[in-house]
Amino acid sequence: MKILICYFSGTGNTKRVVDEYVSCLTELGESTELYNIELGGEISPTQYDMLGIAYPIWAFNAPGIVLDFVKRLKKVEAPIPAFILKTSGEALALNNASSDKLKSLLKKKGFTLTNEYHYLMPYNIIFRHTDGMAHRMWTAVKWAVPADCRAVVERRKQIIKSIPFGRPITAVLRVQQWGGRFNGKRYKVTDECVHCGRCVKACPVHNIIDENGKLKFGKKCLMCMRCAFECPKDAIRIGWFDGWRVNGAYHFDKPYEDGENAVGVDKKHVDYCRKSYEKYFETCKEKAASLETGDEQKQA
Repeated sequence: MKILICYFSGTGNTKRVVDEYVSCLTELGESTELYNIELGGEISPTQYDMLGIAYPIWAFNAPGIVLDFVKRLKKVEAPIPAFILKTSGEALALNNASSDKLKSLLKKKGFTLTNEYHYLMPYNIIFRHTDGMAHRMWTAVKWAVPADCRAVVERRKQIIKSIPFGRPITAVLRVQQWGGRFNGKRYKVTDECVHCGRCVKACPVHNIIDENGKLKFGKKCLMCMRCAFECPKDAIRIGWFDGWRVNGAYHFDKPYEDGENAVGVDKKHVDYCRKSYEKYFETCKEKAASLETGDEQKQA
């Protein structure tokens, strides 16, 4: 098959998962192309046998930039299979409903949803996961993706069930999409800023300008956190949500050690969503085991 995966990634987590998909799909003999949604423009989905949409979950929703992209797609005459990949920092049930609006838009455009998967990756806002937890999350992705890719290729239907009243709840929470623009005007830099220009170049909507040596933030902010997360001097303050600011790339190669005095465990957040994390990790491990034994059908 010829597969197109259209993705948006704020600080690289979703892109990391997408790259793992490309690797696994290539091993399965499939031809896969990537399209970065933030580049704008239009695509012709009829040139492909399958469409993938990948995004980070924001406020329990797909980002507005992703929804707008799907709205611009031309309606296809013959149904084209589609699958959804989404990432977030926790396995809360409300995340199941994050794609409800996206599913509706894909259906209106003539696509048939066959598969949907949710992967945990470390936060770029709220608080900083430890590198040990990031390693654990990435290990789980590598366990799950090969089995999920095979299900996508074989069109074994695997769709995440939404929760009761999920659509109205997430509809209310989409206030983040305009609220982010409002808050974005309140971004500012500290005296630590060295005017390296990294944030200006990185912003997916060109919302930051350097005017006569002074950084200015416009009203198009997505709150993707890329500017603050990647700032080499941690000099960007993110308005009302600065207490949730996370800065600096994660290192995914540092193993997690459990226990009260273990390295890689943040004592402040050690019990945060602990049960749901453990359940998720176990599910991913079971997917890897099922692929090895040929029982992946049972995981559907």
